[in-house]
Amino acid sequence: MSELLSVFLRLLLLFKVVTPVTFRHHRYDDLVRTLYKVRNECPQITRVYSIGRSVQGRHLYVLEISDYPGTHELLEPEVKYVGNMHGNEVLGRELLLQLSEFLCEEFRSGNQRVTRLVQDTRIHILPSMNPDGYEVAAAQGPNVPGYLVGRNNANGVDLNRNFPDLNTYIYYNEKHGGPNHHLPLPDNWKSQVEPETQAVIQWMRSFNFVLSANLHGGAVVANYPYDKSIEHRVRGFRHTANSPTPDDKLFQKLAKVYSYAHGWMHQGWNCGDYFPDGITNGASWYSLSKGMQDFNYLHTNCFEITLELSCNKFPRQEELQREWLGNREALIQFLEQVHHGIKGMVLDENYNNLAGAVISVSGINHDVTSGDHGDYFRLLLPGTYTVTATAPGFDPETVTVTVGPAEPVLVNFQLTRSIPQASPLRRAPSGGRKSKVKVQPRAARKKKMERKQPWRGPA
Repeated sequence: MSELLSVFLRLLLLFKVVTPVTFRHHRYDDLVRTLYKVRNECPQITRVYSIGRSVQGRHLYVLEISDYPGTHELLEPEVKYVGNMHGNEVLGRELLLQLSEFLCEEFRSGNQRVTRLVQDTRIHILPSMNPDGYEVAAAQGPNVPGYLVGRNNANGVDLNRNFPDLNTYIYYNEKHGGPNHHLPLPDNWKSQVEPETQAVIQWMRSFNFVLSANLHGGAVVANYPYDKSIEHRVRGFRHTANSPTPDDKLFQKLAKVYSYAHGWMHQGWNCGDYFPDGITNGASWYSLSKGMQDFNYLHTNCFEITLELSCNKFPRQEELQREWLGNREALIQFLEQVHHGIKGMVLDENYNNLAGAVISVSGINHDVTSGDHGDYFRLLLPGTYTVTATAPGFDPETVTVTVGPAEPVLVNFQLTRSIPQASPLRRAPSGGRKSKVKVQPRAARKKKMERKQPWRGPA
């Protein structure tokens, strides 16, 4: 009998170790414990790191999920999710914790779809960008009136109105000429932003993110850039004017992927609003200056959309399971969108990697650059494109490529020096702290490339 009891207790302990995140709200200490719980359960595919601290000193923790955590693998895209930017909009925070546990558990159970995603994608999850604001909102609770309580950070600043305003510059450049990507920041930008904003900007500049979503609440719609209207605001009127990016059709497709995979977003009627297909251009809804999704597009290689996920900013605990089931497939499908378009290496004639090379697509007035290790990623819709790679001191190279609806096409460039002694390449503005490049034994590297082959497309 004692042996049976001992076995039962061991099974009970095992169950408690692997049980998924419970559907409850997580205060800061609970959030940290949950992230490290996932880390301990899946140490081979996870890493927890901090990108900085909030005004009140709380860490802004990120969970990385990848088959080689801590390492950028060549031609493997980086994608991020950001939750709880507004402290009182809490559903995104809980969904991202649940997603972290789900990916870990499904990988361990051998789910082929999740395994492939983890092996071929480097995923970064920031559950809470505003932990100080969350604590204010959580102390009040979901049942007490107070729409804006906890929205801002501890200094009373709305973090989604706190990024450097690059829209003004791009709108000017579109009319008068000038850069269409990687717009530089003002020299004193750090003094103009909050600690949380500065941490996220430095995070963006440290990784070559390709795709991102920012999770909010208060509506149910997938919102895509631009958020700031290209026209001047009219005093006394709610200003709405569609302000499309050069990648407007692509952004609409990304938004629809989430909306139609969501349980009810695509129906359009939610929270007393109607959005056809469950999507909207940000500025056509309302103009927002200094927002994060526009900043991603204008300063980095990253394409970000904003997901409004619940009518109630602070849903009751008993509503969380329904919300998770309504968002689970959409969260996974959106991650998979990073594997579309084209990608490749930019090399010189001696096969050295070229960082900061510019990749231009004819007819789309928005360029991207190669990362610190010479690889680039360009999201594109299916079609035929003329693509050019340029770098200072090198002759440009142009190719024509046809993109299909599935895996990305591998398009490499090898540039030839145009002058004998070219000046060194300047680092792209998105550069920052370099992530290390993994050196694998030849057999392991060959096995890895064979496993990745389905994503590569034709050479």
